[in-house]
Amino acid sequence: MSSRALRRLKGKRRGQEALDCGDLTLGDSPEEEQAAAEEEQLDTANVSPQITGKGSGRKAKKNKAQKNFSNIYELICDVDNEAPDEEAEKPDENKTSGVEKTDNRDIEKTDQKQEEASKKSLSGGDRVKKKKKKKKTKATSEDGQEAVPDDNIDLLLENLKQPNGLSLQNEDCGGSDRRAVLHVEHRNLNPETELKRYFGARAVQGDQRPRQRNRHFHRSTWMTSPKDSWPRFSRPGISMTLLQSKDGIQFFTFEHNRDYQQVQFKFLDAVESMDPNNIVALLQLNPYHIDSLLQLSDVCRIQEDQEMARDLIERALYSFECAFHPLFSLTSGTCRLDYLRPENRAFYLALYKHMMFLEKRGCPRTALEYCKLILSLDPDSDPLCMLLLIDLLMLRSREYQSLLQLYQDWEEHRNLSQLPNFAFSTALCHFHLSQQEDLDPEDSDKRRRKADRMLQDALIMFPGVLMPLLDLCTVQPDATVTSHAFFGPKSQIGQPPALAELTALYVGRTCNLWREAAVMLWLEESVKEVLRRVTAEDPFVEDCQNKRKQRYQSAPRNIHRHVLLSEIKEAVASLPLDVTSQPVMGFDPLPPLDSVTSYTRPERRCKYCCLQSTLSLFFRSLLPNFNLQEDDMEVARAGQELNQEVNRLMVAMRDMLANIRFQEPPRDDNPYRDEEEWD
Repeated sequence: MSSRALRRLKGKRRGQEALDCGDLTLGDSPEEEQAAAEEEQLDTANVSPQITGKGSGRKAKKNKAQKNFSNIYELICDVDNEAPDEEAEKPDENKTSGVEKTDNRDIEKTDQKQEEASKKSLSGGDRVKKKKKKKKTKATSEDGQEAVPDDNIDLLLENLKQPNGLSLQNEDCGGSDRRAVLHVEHRNLNPETELKRYFGARAVQGDQRPRQRNRHFHRSTWMTSPKDSWPRFSRPGISMTLLQSKDGIQFFTFEHNRDYQQVQFKFLDAVESMDPNNIVALLQLNPYHIDSLLQLSDVCRIQEDQEMARDLIERALYSFECAFHPLFSLTSGTCRLDYLRPENRAFYLALYKHMMFLEKRGCPRTALEYCKLILSLDPDSDPLCMLLLIDLLMLRSREYQSLLQLYQDWEEHRNLSQLPNFAFSTALCHFHLSQQEDLDPEDSDKRRRKADRMLQDALIMFPGVLMPLLDLCTVQPDATVTSHAFFGPKSQIGQPPALAELTALYVGRTCNLWREAAVMLWLEESVKEVLRRVTAEDPFVEDCQNKRKQRYQSAPRNIHRHVLLSEIKEAVASLPLDVTSQPVMGFDPLPPLDSVTSYTRPERRCKYCCLQSTLSLFFRSLLPNFNLQEDDMEVARAGQELNQEVNRLMVAMRDMLANIRFQEPPRDDNPYRDEEEWD
């Protein structure tokens, strides 16, 4: 069969061959290169026996012409890359891969076969030599072209490995690299990833198939998966702005447009009305208003409608993510949101509530990822005090090394050992590591001794943790422990207020971690050793007692905010009176005292609410002339008139009560007389 027939069978024409895609890629796999070499050998073997002297000359010209059309790199190398041919003849063993070597060997074999076939058919060898030289030039030019992208990839990888500001470093924090501990991954933000790891993909997804009819096409997001049951999304009026970029850290903030501000004012009026139906009516008109979704989620959760409460929080997160700035990243760790701005607080609260739903749902690893995300938004201020929760999530998800790494990196500048949760959680972490079966006996003993020492120090520093912990674990302690003054009632009564708050928070949250039999036996041994050290008057006991008296006098505002969000009864009961006496709003619990407000609520809204209050309606029903004007002078004058009218009303009521005379009914002297006498 002639070469023209072969081309027709393959669907090719002269000068219209497809470009070789292998030359356009950075590198092919060894299997593809070997298959290409074998196909080339088969083509030469099938065609060469049928070629005569004149036909072979035509084929040489055709191959030369086709090669000029098919290889786009050859035209470039003939003009510009003549120098790399010399370098290609001496390839570097470190840069040249085994695939390129096999490719060159295959090319040499085909060259030898073509040379033998052409010697039989041609008298002169000039054309063969030129063809062979041309083949070598092609191979070397391909090698030269492939080496350049490899070098560029190496340079790119080296640049990526270099620190370029992505690590969570701060001058105030001693320059410690926190990216390794607080690194957030997109795939771990999806709870289905964790559920599939526990139960399998078939159990999680089931036989549910996406409906093709009446399907809403939502924007793909990382934090939540949009549902078809949600209302059609329209931008509610939230946007994100980049404020500044300093030392590799980017500061963002959310902004509300004028329409969203009007909806926000209506929401505040609905909250003051104390009627959830008003919030529902507001959401029907504005289905993606953030604060309404957060407040209504709390109402549904109180009414034990967990599914609806979780769905509302996910809708709020979806609305936030659709408003992200193009430069805002959830995983870079360099994006900051200031909690002092009211527009940003709703995002913190939505993330926190979503994290708590995930933790209750049985996804501690996903909840840990959201906890790290909240902490990375403002690691220095930590407005929601996530350091009081991250240790629990790490223990529940069995991220023991991450917990120890966080404790080691942050202990110097954050004094994590002064928090009861880290003091006990790190000791428990070392204990679990010592119980692993694949650990050497020496390493296991070393871990166990370190766990014993850390637990004893934690019990000496925070003795008020033991008795409430045993009480929640339904464990009856020994008489020697209950009667001892160190762990007795005095240890709990004599605690400073802030320490009592932290102790109640830790005990109420992590009591389930201490109910294991092995952990309880380990705790019992440590308590006995602590009593021995107290009896022996260890100087460390007195040192810890002095630290407790000096510290923990008052907790910062972020700890109070965290306790309110945790909703642990024992911890909430230990809050100071100045916190519990003020009203707490679910959409903004304990706002910062130095908030940065971008817009304020109009005063006329407040006056309107005052007019609609119960007391004002009562006075207006009694005194039709009672009215409050809008001007400040009129408001003061109206206040004076109100006092006068109230005084007049009180005087009138006193006169009315004083002048009331009750007339006694006429008495009947003969109650037993017959009724017929009246006739």
